[in-house]
Amino acid sequence: MKEIRIKEKQGVKTIFLSSIFKKNKNYLGVNKFKNLSKLTSNDIVALGGISKKNIKKLNLIQTIGFAGISYFT
Repeated sequence: MKEIRIKEKQGVKTIFLSSIFKKNKNYLGVNKFKNLSKLTSNDIVALGGISKKNIKKLNLIQTIGFAGISYFT
């Protein structure tokens, strides 16, 4: 939440929020990602562990797009 507010104060229009699927210490999962993205009116882009196996789960969240190396390799 703190980092989202910092980006809003910096005037960014799009916030990259990570990591949605990648299993690391910052792993959010769909529910946490969804809750965080609701706390801002800025556009959100999903990052982290997105692959062809879980791409359909992005329909459950409000995002304008995604970026992910796993998906394209």
